[in-house]
Amino acid sequence: MEKRIYPQPIESIASPEPFARQSFSDARQAVDALKMLYDRNTAFLRDSFRLLAEGRDNNRRFRAFYPEVSVSTSSFAQVDSRLAYGHMPSPGQYSTTVTRPDLFENYLVDQLRVIMRNHGVPVTVSESETPIPVHFAFVEGTHVDGAFADGLKRPLRDIFDVPDLNGTDDLIANGTFEPIPGEALPLAPFTAQRIDYSLHRLSHYTATSPQHFQNFVLFTNYQFYVDEFCLYARDMMTRGGGGYTAFVEPGNLVTSAGQAAPQQGAALARLPQMPAYHLVKPGHAGITMVNIGVGPSNAKTITDHIAVLRPHAWLMLGHCAGLRNSQALGDYVLAHAYVREDHVLDDDLPVWVPIPPLAEVQVALQEAVAEVTGLSGYDLKRIMRTGTVATIDNRNWELREQRGPVQRLSQSRAIALDMESATIAANGFRFRVPYGTLLCVSDKPLHGELKLPGMATEFYKRQVAQHLTIGIRAVEKLAEMPPERLHSRKLRSFSETAFQ
Repeated sequence: MEKRIYPQPIESIASPEPFARQSFSDARQAVDALKMLYDRNTAFLRDSFRLLAEGRDNNRRFRAFYPEVSVSTSSFAQVDSRLAYGHMPSPGQYSTTVTRPDLFENYLVDQLRVIMRNHGVPVTVSESETPIPVHFAFVEGTHVDGAFADGLKRPLRDIFDVPDLNGTDDLIANGTFEPIPGEALPLAPFTAQRIDYSLHRLSHYTATSPQHFQNFVLFTNYQFYVDEFCLYARDMMTRGGGGYTAFVEPGNLVTSAGQAAPQQGAALARLPQMPAYHLVKPGHAGITMVNIGVGPSNAKTITDHIAVLRPHAWLMLGHCAGLRNSQALGDYVLAHAYVREDHVLDDDLPVWVPIPPLAEVQVALQEAVAEVTGLSGYDLKRIMRTGTVATIDNRNWELREQRGPVQRLSQSRAIALDMESATIAANGFRFRVPYGTLLCVSDKPLHGELKLPGMATEFYKRQVAQHLTIGIRAVEKLAEMPPERLHSRKLRSFSETAFQ
């Protein structure tokens, strides 16, 4: 029998020098300290990994911790009640772990600044007790040779901390987090490790870096919209940008304003599962478009991850089945309610939770339709209906016995049916991201009105360009609003995090 050789026991744990807690009354200085601490600790893990690859220090464990920002308040003082965020609901200690402060710099400065202003208290930067998984310490795009792990004398988990799914969850965002007595209350809806997990998933699913994502996101379920968006974006770049500074495509292909072709990145041999395209403005104020494909599973997956970037709004632009005889192909549907039969969020957001329309988003979409089509008032009703959209998880529902589904659709007063819109709206509600839906009727299955091949081609040529123009115009209107007005109090629960 072959003799088994056991590795020598771990002799010690190596970590960076302890970081002394620092108090700040200036948000920018606090974020600079977070950046310094994060850079130092992740560099320590990368350097330790390199030494290990060179055959050194293989009997030590290496550990570094996420930065943490915390704030205390001892007063029930009433803050500006018009604000949806930026205040603690009760006296106490609040904290959150922080990752990638370089990526979230503007967000962190804004959130800390409004807390300081509303409560008149400083914030504290320190090291948390949450280790940084070595996987999340590498600079994006770093390649690690798989043969290295195979050659280790002990499991990687014995040497470094690795992602811990037991601590990577949505309890805070779902409103089900229960703090241990004496533990600080959450300051933000996501922990650092939950954010890191999603940042890595975003790169995988969209083939673009998280740094390129913008604060206004358009989701679509058809490639035609992406094709039109690319034509629009490239034209903008060729003509100087029109306020946009770059256009980014999968593979991180970057075309700068004033250029006709990409200057950075590498073209992909094949597109990822949910490719993303970004019209970039300073401060992430531009537009991201994601082709989520068909179905509620993709819709939930991508919004689970984009939510950690804390966008200002996301909108669904896509095709739907019109359910009313009075509708025509090409008509628009502005959702103000949803029937949720997608089921993918049932465990996180029960179906009895209503998903309310958000006035700012509804008005922006309706005004955009009016401006682009040239119709207004009563005439606008000829091409657009406001009503309930039903979202289901069975694309071929028509092939089953129809009395049950049709009866439910009728009782709900639904005017359109799709497979993504309610999921996107419900996850917006769940994650406090303003949401909206504008769909285009592409068929009427209850009335036997389907597109023939030639009709389909003409329909897409005519409607997709107009529909996308409406979506872009709506986003521009939303971008003109201050964030504190756009982020609605409707999305906040009884006990909320101070960060939006």
